[in-house]
Amino acid sequence: MDVARILPEMKIGDSCSSAFRRIHERLELEEAPEERAFILGETAELLSLAPLDWLFPEVNADLRGQYLGLVNSFTRYAALPLCDTDSGTLPAKSYEDIPAKAQAVSAALLALSAQIQKALQHQTRPDIRSLVRTLAPSFCIFSVTHLQEQPWSSAASRNSARELLTSAVALTGSRSLQELLSGKPEQGQKGLLGPVLDTLHPELTKERWKRNQAVKHVFSWMLVQVERPCLTEYLEKVFPPSLLISDDYRTENKVLGVHCLHHIVLNVPAADLRQFNRAQVLYHALFSHLHTSEATLIQVVLPCLLDLLSVLEKPLVHSGLPRKANCFDNVLRHILTHMEMEHKLDLRRVYAKNLVLFIERMGGVIIRHLKRLERVIVGYLEVSDAPEEKARLSILDALQKTLQIAWPRMERRMGSLAQSLLTFLVDVSSESLPTPLKEQLMTQASHCLLLLDHCSKGKLQVRMTIIIFYIESYGYRRKNFSQSEVKNCCLIFVISFS
Repeated sequence: MDVARILPEMKIGDSCSSAFRRIHERLELEEAPEERAFILGETAELLSLAPLDWLFPEVNADLRGQYLGLVNSFTRYAALPLCDTDSGTLPAKSYEDIPAKAQAVSAALLALSAQIQKALQHQTRPDIRSLVRTLAPSFCIFSVTHLQEQPWSSAASRNSARELLTSAVALTGSRSLQELLSGKPEQGQKGLLGPVLDTLHPELTKERWKRNQAVKHVFSWMLVQVERPCLTEYLEKVFPPSLLISDDYRTENKVLGVHCLHHIVLNVPAADLRQFNRAQVLYHALFSHLHTSEATLIQVVLPCLLDLLSVLEKPLVHSGLPRKANCFDNVLRHILTHMEMEHKLDLRRVYAKNLVLFIERMGGVIIRHLKRLERVIVGYLEVSDAPEEKARLSILDALQKTLQIAWPRMERRMGSLAQSLLTFLVDVSSESLPTPLKEQLMTQASHCLLLLDHCSKGKLQVRMTIIIFYIESYGYRRKNFSQSEVKNCCLIFVISFS
């Protein structure tokens, strides 16, 4: 192997520490990209062929520092260009040379990883284990940076990064990536999430987190790999960056931040979230997002809020009587207000889907909102969102849940809901929808009618004749349905009550 250009002063008896120091210096001082690539390739070959006793003599703090410096100099070679604008994004062409550099770095790190693995297999040495603990966080951060499908990665660089991450898991003796980051609490062994977060922390400040576009993705990816009970230990390290990312003006960053916050809510005990008023801070941050008109953001905010409200508010069985209005009521009131005036179909679908979840979670307290909820249900049944009709399917589901939960209060709303449901059935019967979807819509609507009849103790059957007359006249005038078509559609569901 020709290493003369890399280490001109290195002699046969030089130690690996001395050699790596010189390689590190050459990599840092060399400005020509082709020269740095050559040095990296030659170093990878050196790592592959060098004897184990030369690479790993007694591994002390100094040698661990030399290895860490060498690895960091490798990863800096494939570092993403920094962004100095407030947007935090660069054109895709700015990353054109990153995938090839990442592959070269992965090759060098894989060569080092393979040698460490050999050393671990041939002899049991705690000092080698300490070297693994020192290098593994850098291996993980670099791998995850280039593992995801982003403008700075290619299929080849992603494969190399995946191979390196698998190697890091094997080096630490972990059975999975989750165990690598979480550790083995039952054995008192900590994972690598702490060191990884410590490494990322300087880049996750308010002033710097948007300079490197990969940092937020690495943080998010690492965070969601760790679940309860291990995540609680790192709450102080993961909560502020997640809140910071969610507070950005760009929708994609808000979505990413809320995704992180939702994972925290699901995997940290309620008592820890309530401590230091964290839950209240998070509630106000999420509530402010409800004023947006971006469906992608509302889609992640509402489920997160729903789970957070269960942390903030006592369960219904412990809330006492009379039940006072709380954050559940405030959020639902806000949602219903937006649903009433929303005309965008994508937002209507998101609201309707999550409305079902709020009704289920709130239980009998939903009776406080029946007047506005009725208006929303009637309004949503009137507007088609073909071809999938997700909004109307969800709103029918919401009506069913409401009828089941608030049945003592539904008799007084029987007239308007029955008329709306039968009008809906007539409309669906004449629309050009796929047969399975049409059957699903009509089945759900008929089920709602049955539930409504039970809520009214059979009174709906008595009033059905009047409602049929309404449907015939109103539907015929509005859409020119044939009289026989309207009658047949309505009579099918009248018979179902008998």
